[in-house]
Amino acid sequence: MEEINLQTKIQTKLQKPPMYMVLFHNDDYTTMEFVIFVLMAIFQKSLLEATSIMMEVHTKGIALVGIYTFEIAQTSVAKVEDLAEQNDYPFLVTVEETT
Repeated sequence: MEEINLQTKIQTKLQKPPMYMVLFHNDDYTTMEFVIFVLMAIFQKSLLEATSIMMEVHTKGIALVGIYTFEIAQTSVAKVEDLAEQNDYPFLVTVEETT
């Protein structure tokens, strides 16, 4: 009897995880100093980067803080929201999937 050797080639394609934008929104109550503090403390931005992002939020109404995996984006936003609530700021931070 003739032996048949069947091999199945399995090709695994790793997909990059979807990425998410963290966006800061301007309001009339949250101080510029608080925004800079949050950017430095939670997002590890330098003073120069934090100031630049804060000014963009202030002048344009919205600014991109960074692009992260879902878990990192959500965790960071939760930390910002907790700090804002502790300091009585209505600061709005959102997460949007990149396209």
